[in-house]
Amino acid sequence: MTELRFDGRVAVITGAGRGLGRAYALLLAAKGAKVVVNDPGASMKGGDADIGVAEEVVQEIKAAGGEAIASTDSVATPEGGAAIVQKAIDTWGKVDILIHNAGNVRGAPLKEMSQEDFDSVLDVHLRGAFHVVRPAYALMCDAGYGRIVLTSSIGGLYGSRNQANYSVSKAGAFGLSHVAAIEGAEFGVKSNAIVPAAVTRMAEGRDTSVYPPMEPDLVAPSVAWLAHEDCSITGELLVSIAGRVAKAYVAETKGVYQPSWTIDEVAERMGEIGDRKDSIVFEPVPNGHAEHIGYSFGMTKG
Repeated sequence: MTELRFDGRVAVITGAGRGLGRAYALLLAAKGAKVVVNDPGASMKGGDADIGVAEEVVQEIKAAGGEAIASTDSVATPEGGAAIVQKAIDTWGKVDILIHNAGNVRGAPLKEMSQEDFDSVLDVHLRGAFHVVRPAYALMCDAGYGRIVLTSSIGGLYGSRNQANYSVSKAGAFGLSHVAAIEGAEFGVKSNAIVPAAVTRMAEGRDTSVYPPMEPDLVAPSVAWLAHEDCSITGELLVSIAGRVAKAYVAETKGVYQPSWTIDEVAERMGEIGDRKDSIVFEPVPNGHAEHIGYSFGMTKG
């Protein structure tokens, strides 16, 4: 089997100074990619920046014979996102790969969560994704090639207690990825979301002693494959947790059609409505949106 490499490719990786992002940067660089290591070195709550964090990873890559540069701009603003992407353009003239991994955590019960904590997390995870995707995606479309990997979460799929801001952000991330995949298909741009789990700074405060091995290195190969030119999927969610790699997807029950409904009838037929037998999956690409509508309309015709 031929070794999958990234020779000649330029990758921008946000949140690459520690944890998962660092693992992604080291792996892609080891396989030949030129890497923009972006990380302002902030704490998990978003403050106390350490601009040396990104440079440490750059030096580690260079010591191993790779090519990398540091970026300490924040994804939390449009200007910061544009500057991160521009760093790749100024240095190597292009962006082939964008991996948005930057994150922060400000947990609180929903009834107690402040607007500041809600916005702070969305600014990094979700708005931050848009801030880097928007400039990178346009360049990729113009070049006729690109790979985008956004970070979702099991919290984004299933929700997570005391993490409304995080869960909302991670649900939004795969929505953004789907749109980039749909609109990018004609331009050679593929976009997918990774649903990773690893023991990193985000696990602080949890008892991880009973966890199986969950190092960032276990997730990195899946992300690297999504970033590779041979990646065969787009508009999908790839799960990587404790050595398990799987696909997550949205499914619908077959549903029930009636030409009119009352509240009582909805209640009476909820068992049929929710019957998961013969569930249906509408893939985002090429046009799951239209397929969903077409299927629903088709039921009106029997």
